[in-house]
Amino acid sequence: MHNDIIVETHDLTKIYGDGAEVRALDGVNLTIRRGEMVAVMGPSGSGKSTLLNMLGALDRPTSGRVLVNGQDLASLRDVDRFRAQTVGFVFQFYNLLPTLTARENVEVPMQGQPISRSQRRQRAEELLHLVGLGERMHHLPAQLSGGEQQRVAIARALANEPAILLADEPTGNLDTQSGMEVMGLLQEINRQRGMTILLVTHDPRVARTAQRILSMRDGRIVDDHTVGDPLSEDLRELARSLLGRLLQEGKAEPLAAVGLSDNGRLTPAAQTLAELLAAWG
Repeated sequence: MHNDIIVETHDLTKIYGDGAEVRALDGVNLTIRRGEMVAVMGPSGSGKSTLLNMLGALDRPTSGRVLVNGQDLASLRDVDRFRAQTVGFVFQFYNLLPTLTARENVEVPMQGQPISRSQRRQRAEELLHLVGLGERMHHLPAQLSGGEQQRVAIARALANEPAILLADEPTGNLDTQSGMEVMGLLQEINRQRGMTILLVTHDPRVARTAQRILSMRDGRIVDDHTVGDPLSEDLRELARSLLGRLLQEGKAEPLAAVGLSDNGRLTPAAQTLAELLAAWG
């Protein structure tokens, strides 16, 4: 593995079930470089969360290889140690301990590490300041908003200075404004600290905050593209929608209802749009 590559998978496959098998991952080959922020999108059952679980050593592949930060996960002797030192996790539902304050929650991953209690406290406080919660470090989770709880979860994920941050639907339980604030924080951490981030999301707006978007379907990566300007991303999204497909296929009848066809033919404007979308489909 080259020093600038932090994640590699080779023909990664995960099959569930003894009878009617389900291929959650089907020969996935993926490379992620240090410092990248990558979003994974796809419908339910496409393999997004399974891929995340494989990279975080939360599950084992049926076949294929996973290398994270130079370590082949199949040869790990201490999986718990790998997860504690190499990977930071952020989940949709925060998973904070309700009886601990924000600072104490951030300290949890550092327990068992070779640092003193005062060092743990200092680092937790620094991380809470980083995520904008320096004034609320002594609050319990129930006293914090959803967005604030997710910020605590991000600080906790950074506690042991992991090589990569894995986030599974980090905005899925938040309102739109709180969700975009959390994504702005992750962007800032990615830029300022060079933190590699891989996040799973169903929200195109969230995905666009990343530098790359991987699209998954039926356990495979079907598209891997660098995020462009907003207009380009809008065109890409439209090209993959039902409307975009109808335009590209020239199916005039269903488009009559929205004024894009007349007498069984696409209007000139619709024809121009269809030709434009063909480059993004």
